[in-house]
Parts: sequence; structure tokens; C-alpha cells
Amino acid sequence: MAQNAERLNTANAENTPAVSVRRLVRRFGIRTVLNGIDLEIRKGEFVALLGRSGSGKSTFLRALAGLDHDVVGEGQLHVPSSLSVVFQDARLLPWKRLIDNVTFGLTGLDAKGRAATALREVGLANRELSWPGELSGGEQQRVALARALVRNPALLLADEPFGALDALTRLRMHALLRRLCQHHQPAVLLVTHDVDEAIHLAQRILILDEGKLVRDLPVDLPEHSQEREHEIARIRRHLLQHLGVNADPIEAQTLADPVSGQISTEKNDATGEPPRHRAAA
Repeated sequence: MAQNAERLNTANAENTPAVSVRRLVRRFGIRTVLNGIDLEIRKGEFVALLGRSGSGKSTFLRALAGLDHDVVGEGQLHVPSSLSVVFQDARLLPWKRLIDNVTFGLTGLDAKGRAATALREVGLANRELSWPGELSGGEQQRVALARALVRNPALLLADEPFGALDALTRLRMHALLRRLCQHHQPAVLLVTHDVDEAIHLAQRILILDEGKLVRDLPVDLPEHSQEREHEIARIRRHLLQHLGVNADPIEAQTLADPVSGQISTEKNDATGEPPRHRAAA
């Protein structure tokens, strides 16, 4: 059985990392999905995890979230006692109004007031009594973010939360997530197939390949626009090379989303080739 994640007391010293992983292994039958992962994530740090389909990204996130009790594995996991998870599907309860979705499982004083504040932070002020079915896909993900952050988690785990959204909504959600994380300051692990999403959001980018972390790249984009674009292009080429995608500009253009121009590392299940586009939700 997989070892449960050990919950750290949030009152620990400031220099204690938010996440500490040592020699983490997870197996499904005879297949080893995670093979000796070592990682630390600092408090307030935003980390993105890239990798091809089947590389173990979601397995790793589920291990950190403590959602893999029936999986065979070993290793040491230390994570905060307060964490929240956001999935690609907003997973709202359709029979509950937005305010009740955000407060679901929430304890403490003035839960309704905290939930109303959280909805206001994600741009849904005065929508507390709306039903999930009345919202667009992007609005539903805003509620999911409000539900996650109303608990003031020390760790936010996000498993491709914007993957099902159209390109323009995805860009707006990037800006919202960046602003919310700057305000709430959780440590963040974002699992994504989108190289540009990782570059624009994260302070560090990890690449997972065949169950091992093969790259740990810091991201520090310059403020000046021209220098910034050069650095983004350099990091993109570097990541694509390590992901096994030809970074030649002409070929890379054929891999990009036709609307956003963003490049996915996801491969087509039938051909093994990267997809030509993402499907809009």
C-alpha cells in the first residue's frame, strides 16, 4: 500500500519547505509509474509539472493529495495539513447553489461570509445564489478556485484546471490564478500539458519522464518586453527539446493551438504524434 502523505504542522519554521518528497515510488501492477522522486517546493512557490501523457504527472499529484491509498508504493511525503485540489472538471454539486458549493465541508466562523468574499475575488460577486448549471465552463472553474482558496491552503494542487476551456477563457484564467496566488501565497503544483502556460505562470518548471524528474528549470522572466519574449522563446525551445518535440519554429507552429498559439506536450493516443489543436469546452 502507498504510504500516506505526512501532514506538516503549519506552525513549523519558515525555512521548512511546504512540500518534501523523498524516494517516492508508485506502482500499478508490474508497471512502475513513479520511480524514486525527490522534490522540495518552498512556501509560496509556484511550480509547474510538464510531461507526456502517461508520464505519471497526475499520479504524482494524487500522491501529494493523499488520494492514492490503494496504490502500491513507498517513499516519504511531507505536505501541509491544509491543502486544496482543483481538477480539470470543476466538480460542482449541481443541486447546491454557488455559495453552498464554496462552503461545502468548510468549518469555522462566518463560513458564508468567507465564501462570498472568495466568490467576489474570482469575479462572481452577487452570484452566490446562482446554480452551477447557469454558469459557463470558465465561470464554473472560477467557483472551483474560490472553493479551493477560501480554505487558505498552504498547498494548492491543480491538475490541468484549464485544459477543457477555450483559448481566450484560458488566458483570462491564467491572469486570475496569478493574481489569486499572489494574494493568498500558497505553494502551488500545477500539472499541465501546455508549455506556454507553464512558462507564464510558474517560477519553476519540472519535467517528468518515465517516472523520474529529468529537469528542474527556474523561470525568471525580464520585465522589458523584448527581453521577455527572447527569454520565453529560449525556455520554450529548452523545454520542447527535453520533451522530445522538435523546437524548430516552423514545425512548432504546426503543434500549436490554432487560436492561442500555445504548444501542448500531449500526444495523440493512436499515432503517438502531438495533437494539432485542443478541443474547446
